[in-house]
Amino acid sequence: MSDSSPARPVVLDVWCELQCPDCRTALDDVRALRARYGDRVELRLRHFPLEKHKHSFAAAQAAEEALEQGKGWEYVEAVLAGVEELDRKGEPHLVDTARELGLDAEEFDTALIDGRHILIVDADQAEGKAIGVTGTPTYVIDGQRLDGGKSQEGLRERIEEIADRLLAADAGQ
Repeated sequence: MSDSSPARPVVLDVWCELQCPDCRTALDDVRALRARYGDRVELRLRHFPLEKHKHSFAAAQAAEEALEQGKGWEYVEAVLAGVEELDRKGEPHLVDTARELGLDAEEFDTALIDGRHILIVDADQAEGKAIGVTGTPTYVIDGQRLDGGKSQEGLRERIEEIADRLLAADAGQ
């Protein structure tokens, strides 16, 4: 590896469910991590829709469409901010949110009908189950699973500890 190539970012998988109030609370941590690390830590949205939330599977597909249209996290934040609206209105709320963000709402509607993102959501869910994700939010960094579904107390600090250690090790190579 030459000195001119940038260090690989640390990957933080964020297992999330867009109808989950705890995930909305976790957004503060996600924002703080993004502000602290910028592109040195890659936050990857991973889907773990829970059966108790009937619109969460559609919301996960919609988030994938938003990623494709270039506003993934912005969309995730907007949907989580209106979790009660999603409870009440269901899929039309997902399309309305896309429209409000200036995304192609017709394409969202079509994506939800044709199911083009179902395989990604299914694969995430299967992987989550395989590694022991049981609720959301759950974070995985450097092979360590940090479960925020029960309590988010101290989680951000733990993530920062691990990220700092990994970035320091990377810089020392």
